[in-house]
Amino acid sequence: MTNLPKRLAVSAAIAASLILTPVLAGCSAVEGIIENATGSQIDLGGQSVPADFPSNVPLASGDVIYGLSAGKDGEKVWNVTIKVTAGAFDAIAIQLTDAGFTLAEGSKEANKGAGGLFTSDTHGVLVVVSDDGSNGTVANYTVTTVTK
Repeated sequence: MTNLPKRLAVSAAIAASLILTPVLAGCSAVEGIIENATGSQIDLGGQSVPADFPSNVPLASGDVIYGLSAGKDGEKVWNVTIKVTAGAFDAIAIQLTDAGFTLAEGSKEANKGAGGLFTSDTHGVLVVVSDDGSNGTVANYTVTTVTK
């Protein structure tokens, strides 16, 4: 399988888990279905940071609303959503740059949120801070492994 189909399979697995997990939260059957369909290892962590989340990626302080990981053989994707305070993007950007990440792209819109793509030699981190309505302000981290 080439990189593109693998990435599409992982993306499909993440999309499926994001759609199915709220309905079937905590159900290991969902993990099994996605793993069988994609050949990837899935961890629908629920309200915790996945155990294998990269230690070099700092996370904002706050309650974890959702966490998952998908992939195998060094090609992993993690997604973590954390409840944060309004305006948290600036502090998150400082955390990431202090940890050795470089801001590749970023934007802020008054009262609408902020986002940025941060990179290092080992990981890419897409962070979006926004008001999701039911949970208030959240920071969503999508972390990928840099393949060389």
